[in-house]
Amino acid sequence: QVQLVESGGGLVQSGGSLRLSCAASGNVFSIDVMGWYRQVPGKQRELVASITDGGRSDYGEFVEGRFTISRDHNKNTLYLQMNSLKPEDTAVYYCNAYTNYARDYWGQGTQVTVSF
Repeated sequence: QVQLVESGGGLVQSGGSLRLSCAASGNVFSIDVMGWYRQVPGKQRELVASITDGGRSDYGEFVEGRFTISRDHNKNTLYLQMNSLKPEDTAVYYCNAYTNYARDYWGQGTQVTVSF
């Protein structure tokens, strides 16, 4: 089992920055890929960014160079640095861990609200 706890969400003005954190615990050595997803009411959850155990990262097209995902193995923590935030980035952001036994784990989500 893997437990994920997100933090760092909040309210920010358009053009501002936030850094999300996701602390992982439990069977962390089984984690292959970690990622951030987001969801707004009425829409499907979408990938924001992911990073492999080896450090390879991928981003959703809408990121356009504004966000950076990183992973601190010593602290078992995943980060998402978000810059140049737009109102359309408003969503609940979820941390995800995909393990080497092909199971997904999710955090409880953290709200990000970007005002005009």
